[in-house]
Amino acid sequence: MLSFGSPSCIRNQRLIDEIFARWPNASFFGCTTAGEIHDTRVTDGSLVCTAVTFATTRIISRWQALPSAKESLAVGTELARGLESTNLRHVLVLSNGIDVHGTELVRGLTENLPSGVSVTGGLSADGSDFHETLVISGREIGPRRVAVIALYGPDLEVGIGSIGGWDPFGPEHLITRAEGNTLYTLDGRPALKVYEASLGEHAASLPPVGLHYPLAIRRAGREPTVVRTLLSINREGGSLTFAGDVPEGSYARVLRASFDRLVDGAMVAAAHSVGLRRGLAPSLALLVSCLGRKMILQPRTEEEVEGVRYVLGPEPILAGFYSYGEISPIGTRNGALHNQTMTITTFAERGS
Repeated sequence: MLSFGSPSCIRNQRLIDEIFARWPNASFFGCTTAGEIHDTRVTDGSLVCTAVTFATTRIISRWQALPSAKESLAVGTELARGLESTNLRHVLVLSNGIDVHGTELVRGLTENLPSGVSVTGGLSADGSDFHETLVISGREIGPRRVAVIALYGPDLEVGIGSIGGWDPFGPEHLITRAEGNTLYTLDGRPALKVYEASLGEHAASLPPVGLHYPLAIRRAGREPTVVRTLLSINREGGSLTFAGDVPEGSYARVLRASFDRLVDGAMVAAAHSVGLRRGLAPSLALLVSCLGRKMILQPRTEEEVEGVRYVLGPEPILAGFYSYGEISPIGTRNGALHNQTMTITTFAERGS
């Protein structure tokens, strides 16, 4: 049972007990959100439950405590190594969205899974409060944890698409000093100074306006880019802190939002996600979009979900949430942490 809800709903023990009692044999998998997706509706303050059954696909669920961000790699590694590998097709992951090193968590998972096993999911959210997020696994609900669902069997087909839809502007800058998700210098100069120069008059509205101007991060060697959302600035030190890692030696370029491009990006992600190898039409689409997109689109937020429905057609069930980070493959890597994307995972089962 996919279950995505506002923090107030998931903390409502009476409501949760009622949901658990209504589906006594279900295994629940979900988290708190910054908005819930049900079909083409985006709501706040709700709990959306989607029942999923498979004819032959087998499911195993696990969760692991994540006491602090520095243990992200170890937790991802332990979860991956604890899964059976025979006939493993795909892994869904939901993580604590605060005090987690998402890149390291995903690396721990993907480096310890069999080759070809894809990983998608997202970081749980707490609206726009960034106070505490919760993850649901089975009938356990709690903070500071990571949960996975492993799907097994030859009949399952999984399609994945993840697109941002942002427009780059200005030159690329070399990241000359960074640690984790904190960026100190670009081209040898204080990162904040370079960033402010790119934003021009909009720099006066930092840090909130940073949601509209994330960075595209590209490693040397023309590897595909990931997008990183600005979380905070340090005026005294001249540094910037982002929602994902910004490795030294990579190249950074400022992006800006376009309403139409964000919606188009969601539609392109949907088109990519239906590239199922056996041509099976998907029955379910899991949508994980970024809080930053929602804050920019505002009244037009549902347009990106409507665009997904237009591409996928009337049949698939649409369910998902707005997150603090999205997880999906990038290039040849089985999984990576993204910001500011619409990530879509579609599922179809042969013979169902």
